[in-house]
Amino acid sequence: MKNYIAILGLSVILVGCGSAKPKVDDLAVNNPIETALDLTAVVDDKVPVTIDPGRFTAETVTYRLPRVVQGTYSVSDFGKYVDDLKALDYDGNELEVSKVDTNTWTISDATKLDKLTYYVNDTFDIESSGGIGGENPFSPAGTNIEDDNYVLNLHGFIGYFDSLKNNQYALDVTAPATFVRTSALENTGIKSSPDGKSITSSYFAQRYFDITDNPMMYGKLDVEEFMVGDIKIVLSVYSPNKVHTAASQKETVYKMMQAQKEYLGDINSTARYDIYLYLSDGSETAPKGMGALEHHTSTVVVLPESSSKEGLAASIIDVVAHEFFHIVTPLSVHSEDVHYFDYNQPTFSKHLWMYEGVTEYFAQHFQVYEGLIEPSAFYNTIMSKIATSKNLDDAMSFTIMSENVLEEPYASNYYNVYMKGALIGMCIDILMRKESDGNRSMLSLMKELSAKYGKEKPFEDGKIIDEITAMTYPSVGEFLKTHVEGDVPINYNAFFEMVGLTMGETEVPTNYIFAGGQNIIFDADPDKGTIFFSPMALKNSFWASQGVQAGDVIKKVNGTDLTLQNAQQVVGGMFAWQVGQEYSLNIERNGEAMELKGTLTEATATSESLVEDPNATEAQKALRAAWLKG
Repeated sequence: MKNYIAILGLSVILVGCGSAKPKVDDLAVNNPIETALDLTAVVDDKVPVTIDPGRFTAETVTYRLPRVVQGTYSVSDFGKYVDDLKALDYDGNELEVSKVDTNTWTISDATKLDKLTYYVNDTFDIESSGGIGGENPFSPAGTNIEDDNYVLNLHGFIGYFDSLKNNQYALDVTAPATFVRTSALENTGIKSSPDGKSITSSYFAQRYFDITDNPMMYGKLDVEEFMVGDIKIVLSVYSPNKVHTAASQKETVYKMMQAQKEYLGDINSTARYDIYLYLSDGSETAPKGMGALEHHTSTVVVLPESSSKEGLAASIIDVVAHEFFHIVTPLSVHSEDVHYFDYNQPTFSKHLWMYEGVTEYFAQHFQVYEGLIEPSAFYNTIMSKIATSKNLDDAMSFTIMSENVLEEPYASNYYNVYMKGALIGMCIDILMRKESDGNRSMLSLMKELSAKYGKEKPFEDGKIIDEITAMTYPSVGEFLKTHVEGDVPINYNAFFEMVGLTMGETEVPTNYIFAGGQNIIFDADPDKGTIFFSPMALKNSFWASQGVQAGDVIKKVNGTDLTLQNAQQVVGGMFAWQVGQEYSLNIERNGEAMELKGTLTEATATSESLVEDPNATEAQKALRAAWLKG
């Protein structure tokens, strides 16, 4: 998973794999579970769902929707979006159903059970209205039900019987004939209604995991299909106001995926990869969580529609690249907690540093390694991650945090998996290259682990660090014991010295919200309900050139009133501002109303950054070259 978070004293933008092996019992006959979603019969913004499990041999059975889904590290409670669940016998009579908890129902007289019926609310609407209690699902893991768009993360619609998680599933999705439909799930047939107004598409899944691992998108979509080497890429875009098209981002995705294939080499084995891109227009019912959720052969992405073409392209590279690299870990290299995932009471692996951290490192490193960005840009990313990680608990054991990620104080430090987790990957990469004279790397280690285990064979969670140590070098093992299992902060300068880098001050590009790194230029007064420029704004070259002063209260942004209530949307939209656009701000300075307006020019900030040491030795330069270019 990749998510974005920025802090404004309030949230500006908010943008997540469990333990015992599945238990096989004699509760049910091993038949395919027949499921159906009817998008033509939506009632009050709810989709009707039918579940026909075949005949049971037990008197009582349990049906659940996921409490937690793979790739997320928080509680989603998809059962709370289910309404009017009924269990019907073969004569159409209702059987007794008891709701055990938010996500669990038990059905009595189950030997008579013919089918379950219920309705499902979408999470995008609930998310936007503040929820119905507890946490809401991370948007890319959520669901959408609109007249012209359906985001079908199937774990939000289809549940499982405790005894039948390994049964096959047959799924019918009925939708208007005018809808475009995309899914990587195996399609077994298409049937039109007699009047030609609807089409039913039939799909097949080997087990419940495949239901949750294959999202779909239906509606008025824009789709581009193209080949990158031997991989078929399917890019499906929903832009509610037709601001962006799949064609406009095709070249970006093509170049990115081509570079990723080159970077991965023979580790990649998927024949098709789907990208489902939902562009949020910031409206009341639009999703607010920006980011993406990985699956084995696809990813669901939510990004702001207000982005420029160039800004959207940059976000796609950052977010989708991360998700695609998940084909390495945890999809190919993972522990038993991931392999035998319990959707109701999951246990979590100790190794988020690997699943999310190393994945994020690859998503950044491949860009410089394959020549998509200059080394200076890569260095700036590293410095930004260091700065952010130090705002979190830098002395927290990563393995303890990972294993207890649903609980505090660990849950609030989860974001560090994308920051310090990536830096852990960087340090191991540099160590591997130094110990091997540039011949081995973090990527080569993951390839070795993938060859040893693969997607069908999990490793033992408590033994993998010892295994990695035996496969690599004592220095790697010491690093993992000290800085990953242990709670000792990393001295990054020691690793930068190995590759001939040192600290210096440079003018770095920034946006219109920060003054380099994580230095946000706004502050807020909750008592007065105002947002104003902080002293940090004067370090942003653009705002300094516009004559802003610390304490200037921002009343309107491009004609829209700015309040604490809409700051997430309004200030968040400034992430998408691009050079050349016109802007206007209505401000109040010492009680006097003023207007700032003009054309956006490049914003920079003086920032401590990594620079190449002019006194670096030839050995340091050689190691740097191996690290950055291979």
